[in-house]
Amino acid sequence: MRSLMSYYFTEMYGAEQKQYLDANNYNNTKRNHATIVKLIATLKRATTTTDYTYINYYRKTYGEIPLWVLANVLTFGNLSKMFRVFPQSLKSKVSKNFEPLNQHQMEQFLSVLTKYRNVCAHGERLFTYRTVDAIADTPLHKKLSLPQSGNQYEKGKQDLFAVVIAFRYLLPGKDFLEFKRKLIKEIDRVNREVEHISEVELLNKMGFLKNWKNITRYHLN
Repeated sequence: MRSLMSYYFTEMYGAEQKQYLDANNYNNTKRNHATIVKLIATLKRATTTTDYTYINYYRKTYGEIPLWVLANVLTFGNLSKMFRVFPQSLKSKVSKNFEPLNQHQMEQFLSVLTKYRNVCAHGERLFTYRTVDAIADTPLHKKLSLPQSGNQYEKGKQDLFAVVIAFRYLLPGKDFLEFKRKLIKEIDRVNREVEHISEVELLNKMGFLKNWKNITRYHLN
């Protein structure tokens, strides 16, 4: 994601530092303006950091930091915010690398993943956490027969299983299989070591169904 965003932005606007610090190179609507101002302030601070050797090198050698270098020091939340205020054409180019996702689905994935990342970073309880916003409905929701209330899916939208679905779409196949293997191992460990909660109850609190492992059986579209 870092490399794709920096590549397409640089392709459109050039590699000069002033380009990613220019509000006019984002979707600078009234709704987005405050977010863009905060984003640019974050980017400016990142260009002055002395914590990274490669940032210091580019600043001393070239007098500025290209976005493809700066992107390495940005947090996932910073990248999510930047994607949210990208021009529509850039969002589309990035999202096409994750077909069948569209830019709206990508934006929702990044938003929910950012919130879960923050929960992990702050050491908060993860398995019962729910976001306010939700990921978009995907073909996997239907193929996994996730329960619905009316037209709304009850699982895989704001819960931990939503993160698993997002990873299924965003990670390369081999990487997702490794993530799935480690997740199964961790769930098995908790089931062995924690006596006061059953496996069914644990999975339910995370938004998982018993058949969640079938997520790798289905095509993404």
